[in-house]
Amino acid sequence: MTGNSPKRNGRQRGMIVQQRDRELLLQLYEMRLADRDQLRVAAGFRSITRINARLLALYREGLIRRFFLGVGASSKAIYSLAPRGAHLVGVQCRGPRRKQNALLAADFSVIHLLAINDVYCNVRFNPSPVPNIRCLTWMAFTVPIAENPRLIPDGYAEFATATGIESAFFEVDLGTEELKVWKEKARSYVSFAISGQFAKKFNQSRFRVLVLADSERRLKYIRAAVAEVTEKIFWFATLDATRGPKFYDPLWLRPTGADYQPLFEQPR
Repeated sequence: MTGNSPKRNGRQRGMIVQQRDRELLLQLYEMRLADRDQLRVAAGFRSITRINARLLALYREGLIRRFFLGVGASSKAIYSLAPRGAHLVGVQCRGPRRKQNALLAADFSVIHLLAINDVYCNVRFNPSPVPNIRCLTWMAFTVPIAENPRLIPDGYAEFATATGIESAFFEVDLGTEELKVWKEKARSYVSFAISGQFAKKFNQSRFRVLVLADSERRLKYIRAAVAEVTEKIFWFATLDATRGPKFYDPLWLRPTGADYQPLFEQPR
């Protein structure tokens, strides 16, 4: 049981919190805000009916909070941890400071976070179709990983490959940042690499930056901006092209050149 539950409508409220429920709460802590499909993947639910039932039970029990993104027929529910749910699994409560069931009509920060979480779920929980490659870990950041240069990546992952551990920062672009921001971001990543800060903080020798854009056109402009700073470190693809197992396909571009490449080469 979740503990001493208050009464609702004269009846004792309570539910059996299962291990999968705890995993869902922990994943919600990691993602901060997520929709049903993201939680289904991250918490290992196979059935839409089952995840719907558990989300409703957790919401009614006061363990998660619910909001709505969009209006009309396109509106969908999104969730964050409630203080009671955070306490249950021993983590801090974080998420939108909005009223329960509030409408988040056009909140870009929310839309961007959900896009990042789509990438997280895809990379972390969908098995790689390529032998000897798997995602070992994922980190999300709410504070800078470096102050000089100031960097807050959208995510960081380490992959086990046939040739060793490969590290990658993620940047998800939805077309709102000016290209001069991308040039500065490229300079910051280069500085972070050559200064030795990355090796010290992450205990790895090198990294790449995976840029995922919302369109081919946007990707073209970002590549051109980054290429003015460096032809190294950065890899580019669109969000749509990398969904599912295609993430590991030869569909990645470097700052210059027109040849599509896979992220990780397989030994011959």
